[in-house]
Amino acid sequence: MTDVQNRHDGRGIKIQQTGITRVHLPFFIADGENVQQVVAQIRFAVALVDNLRGTHMSRFMEILTDRTKVPLKISDVEKILLDALEKLSTDFAAITLSFKFFTEKLSPVSQKSSLSAVDCVWSGELERGGRIKFTLGLSVPFTSLCPCSKEISEFGAHNQRSLCKVRLTFANADKLADVSIEKFVRLIEAQGSAEIFPLLKREDEKFVTEAAYRNPKFVEDILRDTVLTLRRVENLAAFAVECENFESIHNHNAFASHEEILS
Repeated sequence: MTDVQNRHDGRGIKIQQTGITRVHLPFFIADGENVQQVVAQIRFAVALVDNLRGTHMSRFMEILTDRTKVPLKISDVEKILLDALEKLSTDFAAITLSFKFFTEKLSPVSQKSSLSAVDCVWSGELERGGRIKFTLGLSVPFTSLCPCSKEISEFGAHNQRSLCKVRLTFANADKLADVSIEKFVRLIEAQGSAEIFPLLKREDEKFVTEAAYRNPKFVEDILRDTVLTLRRVENLAAFAVECENFESIHNHNAFASHEEILS
């Protein structure tokens, strides 16, 4: 059969990225000993030389489908990209996987177990002959309580759910096997006024309410505490943080953001 996409193209434009997007596939995500099945949305691309009309779209799906059958670790992202470099005869490949990751939460007093979902993104880029540039993205919820409201009120203080979004880029690809999604979720959620829990009994609700009241934070406080925490993390090359408070007494939200290159 005629291979139209493999025909010569004379327009002289190398395409930086071409591939498939909005692909949904099941994967077994391995985070240390924790293995859980997720449905990931995927964007998978390669560079295309200037003298070929198109890339081989079916090969992307072949590479991905093979990976749905075994647990997938962060360190496996580089292997996927190496497959793409070889099977699609290119010098650059990139992939993004977005999925819900669940962490077990124990209610603070009753110790009831429940599962809390966070949005997780794995992004990798690889040039032929180089090492992977990997970025971990997380969106972690928690509670924030307003210091100003607490200060000026005779009793009570307004609080709200907050969301901290981080993008973490790692320096040494050889240490990606040590990266833990759950570890970073715990690290980020500790920066709010209090954690949130899917399951709370009355005694737990009392504990969480009072914990937030004792730990008031503006969105700027949360951001700065997160920045200081990430600066101490080994093997980070760069990070970006954005915190958003879904305000309970205003008709708008509050946010703060910061990006930093460490090495």
